[in-house]
Amino acid sequence: MHTDSLSAIAAGYHHSVLLLPDGTARACGENTYGQCEVSGWRNIIAVAAGNAHTGNSHTVGLRSDGTVIAAGWNKHNQCNVDDWHDIVAVAAGWRRTVGLRADGTVVAAGRNNEGQCEVSGWSDIVAVTAGDWHTVGLKADGTAITAGNNRYGQRNVNGWQELKMISAGYLHTAGLRADGTAVATGLNKRGQGEVGGWRKIKAIAAGSHHTVGLQWDGKVTATGWNDYGQCEVSGWTDIVAIAAGCTHTLGLQKDGTVVTAGSNAYGQCDTALLHGRSS
Repeated sequence: MHTDSLSAIAAGYHHSVLLLPDGTARACGENTYGQCEVSGWRNIIAVAAGNAHTGNSHTVGLRSDGTVIAAGWNKHNQCNVDDWHDIVAVAAGWRRTVGLRADGTVVAAGRNNEGQCEVSGWSDIVAVTAGDWHTVGLKADGTAITAGNNRYGQRNVNGWQELKMISAGYLHTAGLRADGTAVATGLNKRGQGEVGGWRKIKAIAAGSHHTVGLQWDGKVTATGWNDYGQCEVSGWTDIVAIAAGCTHTLGLQKDGTVVTAGSNAYGQCDTALLHGRSS
């Protein structure tokens, strides 16, 4: 089974998810709403975790046949994705789930009070990401399109060009350009948007109040809120994927090992559980 390493780990508000090479998934951390109940999932090729600032989270899995499965908080029907088909990528935000279809169109389920699910008119999309109150799509021409709340300018991406990756945090959006540089917009109170000096980046992840960049050499950099040590990633090496939650950060090494930084108050950094071992 082919798995994109960049979609193999996900960080929620207080939980973490790992996609194993055999197409199964494991999760650790807070399970108040059943967001960690993924042990029965099979034929999974990508995972996503809702990073809700309230702690109410859900987890989404994309199967190899293009269908989707979800577990966790479902007050706003964000887990009602059983009828989705031909999906090639998924994203989980606060109270909603977003799916990218093979034809470049997008579908969403969940809370839409601020228009964050109004994506049905999008086309030529190659990637999607979901923050708390806004949704962003990466278009095939390297530009971005958005929906939802823009109170802090998190949707101000109209001038962005030559993008290869996007990631939406709580109230900010980060983008990775084809030349390995990064850009960010939105709330910057914690310095989560200070990515202008980054170079040679191949992947980017936006957490609630911090932003993480995976460098070409497998090392990692981070900026923003660090009260729990979630930005203390400078010593990581051989990383092939990153994920940013609220108070923790995950890195997947090329040998399949998961490394963590930040709070473990809910067991979200108990990586032994992700690998099926006793902690």
